Amino acid sequence: MAVRALVTGASRGIGAAVAETLAAAGHPVVLNYRSNDEAAAAVKARIEAAGGTAELARFDVANAEETGRAIEQLLQGEPIGILVNNAGVAADAPFPTLKRDAWERVTRTSLDGFYNVTQPLVMPMVRRRWGRIISLSSVAGLVGNRGQVNYSAAKAGLGGATKALAQELAKRNVTVNAVAPGLIETDMMAKAPVEQILPMIPMRRLGQAQEVADLVAFLASDKAAYITGQVIGINGGLA
Repeated sequence: MAVRALVTGASRGIGAAVAETLAAAGHPVVLNYRSNDEAAAAVKARIEAAGGTAELARFDVANAEETGRAIEQLLQGEPIGILVNNAGVAADAPFPTLKRDAWERVTRTSLDGFYNVTQPLVMPMVRRRWGRIISLSSVAGLVGNRGQVNYSAAKAGLGGATKALAQELAKRNVTVNAVAPGLIETDMMAKAPVEQILPMIPMRRLGQAQEVADLVAFLASDKAAYITGQVIGINGGLA
């Protein structure tokens, strides 16, 4: 079943891979992004070149008013049946030196972003008695990570929100799940000491954004209709 999908943070990395994979499965995709017009346009162009359908929606998920206006406008068109909460930021530092701005920026993007985008889309899904809500958590939200107290807290919060919301919506045929990637080869990993990291990963390699996207696309499909309230790791055995 082809339904309209909204992917937040879709201009690069995992978000772009998810958007392109959902479009390849036949879903018209709304590409949300915060500021990089050129990167978002490139994702849209790739989707259209492959025969898919995509539209751009520029707004900051952490900004409640801006997101509210954008979602209201999107809801005037074809219903949104698939939501992928992917937008997130990192601002790493040891906790004793972690600035309040870094704490708030990271937690607000993930947690407020989850609320700002998901809340207005829930009842339309409930009324149609079908929906898929998938959020991108992280291995850091499952086991923690040094220097990432803010990021770990934000991603762990997404896991809790996922489990609670799944219980509210299950009888309406709306599933709510989260995917918790490990170390994935994206721009965020570009400056990481990969040679030091690989021995920590049982598979001895970084994951690929496409591998995460394939899992998200499965959870968005009818094949995953009986899966809800889960936080599914994809981490090469790291946790």
